[in-house]
Amino acid sequence: MKLKDKIALVTGSSRGVGRAVALGYAGEGAKVVVNYTSNQKAADEVVREIQALGSDGIAVKADVAQKSEVENLVAAAVDKFGRLDILVNNAGFTRPSLMLKMTEDQWDQVVDIHLKGAFLCAQAAGIQMKKQNNGKIINVMSVAGLVGTVGQVNYSAAKGGLISMTKSIARELARYNVCCNVISLGIVNTDMTEKIRSDEKLKEIYMNRILLKRFAEPKDISPAFVFLASGDSDYITGQLLCVDGGYGMI
Repeated sequence: MKLKDKIALVTGSSRGVGRAVALGYAGEGAKVVVNYTSNQKAADEVVREIQALGSDGIAVKADVAQKSEVENLVAAAVDKFGRLDILVNNAGFTRPSLMLKMTEDQWDQVVDIHLKGAFLCAQAAGIQMKKQNNGKIINVMSVAGLVGTVGQVNYSAAKGGLISMTKSIARELARYNVCCNVISLGIVNTDMTEKIRSDEKLKEIYMNRILLKRFAEPKDISPAFVFLASGDSDYITGQLLCVDGGYGMI
């Protein structure tokens, strides 16, 4: 097992991509902190699935855009398991609107959760990882951060910002043997992309942009997260890995 006895914190892991990553880690032997903001039932179910895989986990409620809640989240992980080896900054949502009509609140909500939230979590986890002189931080972005998206300037800006933030974190934490990388995803079969996948017109538009001509399933993305969390990537930091079926190169 590539992650045997490692402790991982995956934000926004009660569903979607985060859930897939949490279960992928558990399958490789990691103990996982499942973070959620509102749906405790779903988070508890992920914990049960983790336990069914022979590992252990806890569900912790926290809004990653709030510094005090992030600090409590990391503290809960360390209190339960004694350390924190892996952080995946996955939490997020969308508030779509055309740029000329976008409200300040729509902008703030999305940038706060995706960019500020990732910073706060990396900061809190980084303090713990510095003490350990070891750790892996993985930021999750989207192809939208590379090519832009009509109606989601807030989301695209936040995701694009994760690239440069990742590189800065990598430079600062390398002296403590902490690696920080970013994974860019395309269209994954989750609740967030349901409209794209169910609307035939939108589906055709996006399918024409994906070289492999299919949307990603959880099994397509979790191996990349396992790789960047494992010892196999100990000499990789500050890098962008695209797991998007070729969408980002068009």
